[in-house]
Amino acid sequence: MRRSARAGIVAVLAALTLPLSAPSGAATAADPLVSQGKTATASSVEATGLEPAKAVDGSTATRWASAEGADPQWIRVDLGQAHTISRVRLVWETAHATAYRIQTSPDGSSWSDVYATTTGDGGTDDLTVSGTGRYVRVYGTQRGTPWGYSLWELEVYGAPTGGGGGGTPVQANGRLHVCGIKLCNEHGKQIQLRGMSSHGIQWYPQCLNDASLDALAGDWKADVLRISMYIQEDGYETNPRLFTDRVHALIESATARGMYAIVDWHMLDPGDPMYNLGRAKTFFTEVAQRHNGKKNVLYEIANEPNGDAVTWNVIRDYAHQLIPVIRQQDPDAPILVGTRAWSSLGVSAGANESEIVNNPVNASNIMYTFHFYAATHGTDYLNTLSRAADRLPIFVTEFGTQSASGDGANNFSRSQQYLDLLAQKKISWVNWNFSDDFRTGAVFTTGTCPNGPFAGTSRLKEAGVWIRDRIRTPDDF
Repeated sequence: MRRSARAGIVAVLAALTLPLSAPSGAATAADPLVSQGKTATASSVEATGLEPAKAVDGSTATRWASAEGADPQWIRVDLGQAHTISRVRLVWETAHATAYRIQTSPDGSSWSDVYATTTGDGGTDDLTVSGTGRYVRVYGTQRGTPWGYSLWELEVYGAPTGGGGGGTPVQANGRLHVCGIKLCNEHGKQIQLRGMSSHGIQWYPQCLNDASLDALAGDWKADVLRISMYIQEDGYETNPRLFTDRVHALIESATARGMYAIVDWHMLDPGDPMYNLGRAKTFFTEVAQRHNGKKNVLYEIANEPNGDAVTWNVIRDYAHQLIPVIRQQDPDAPILVGTRAWSSLGVSAGANESEIVNNPVNASNIMYTFHFYAATHGTDYLNTLSRAADRLPIFVTEFGTQSASGDGANNFSRSQQYLDLLAQKKISWVNWNFSDDFRTGAVFTTGTCPNGPFAGTSRLKEAGVWIRDRIRTPDDF
């Protein structure tokens, strides 16, 4: 046996009956990558280590290879549900196809061509296509070498079809608003968003690139990205222009993938939000003015107020000064207000939700934030959250399955108790954090960023596998 040759190209997607599209060089579709980590099968495999899953793992160091010397051969991927397909990208090993077709299918049995060529020359084929289906197949009919067919990567880009008014979370729900004590979509339906928070964008910008965000939207099926911009700790105050532009870019990245974006003013130390009020007014004025035409932006104005002197009245006064500044630029976006004692609704300072219920922020279309770390925050916190959600609009903008340090052992049973409550009461949530930090709360193993792979589970820590599974469950839009 020589080196590893790759199998014929089969991409599996759902029923497509649209006409063939010509290759365009580099396609420019904004649809996310939807094939990474999905189930792949093939007509044959040359050897152990060259299985079809290697072509959809997001790594250009692994590949699929078919048996040598035989035509036809194919590889296909099951996207899990019907998608509209706008782009297919094939990265060939030396063992490429001269003649092949890209096909889609609703059921894995009947196939429709969306692209065909008899002049393939290997390398990278980046193709604009148009079709719909659950399965996408690359069907090779003529080898370009004496070996078989081999692909480093088979990438399919598109968006789910089906109900809810659109394929992406934003297409399905449009502009959000607070209705009573719930978060509702533009159709008035109560919804729950689920997604991930970045780590500090001053430390881990390399974990927020096209490949990782494609995986978050397409493979993880996240509804929302929280963009955590620290103010201190080498953050915004050191270079306001740099970090404001970084937030702008990440909002655009989330928008292009159909996700909601929470702009997190990550004040932490000092814990008094008033310390950074002037900076907050400058920052939110620009960001709200730039993005006020978008339907997918939410503003979190105080990450975790903390300290003995930082009472609810201090936080409330801060909100009353900052919310009008945002509303002058963006009258419609939901605004998320931090709560006392590290956004614990006051529990970490011996209080509870009653201080907010009895003295709420005097503004509309706002929610109050709650943070928890399951290995630290037990029954008192869970019960407070349950009571508060019956009186106040709550958004869990940060939680972890570990201790409050974001590190240590995971408490998955307690975490599941929280998630069950959040599902029952339709409380949206965001997990901390989408990075390769060394702590157990970062979903990726150290060294994953910036090259990945980000889809699938091969580079996930235990907590990453757990939370990805729960984000991927079907939304109720």
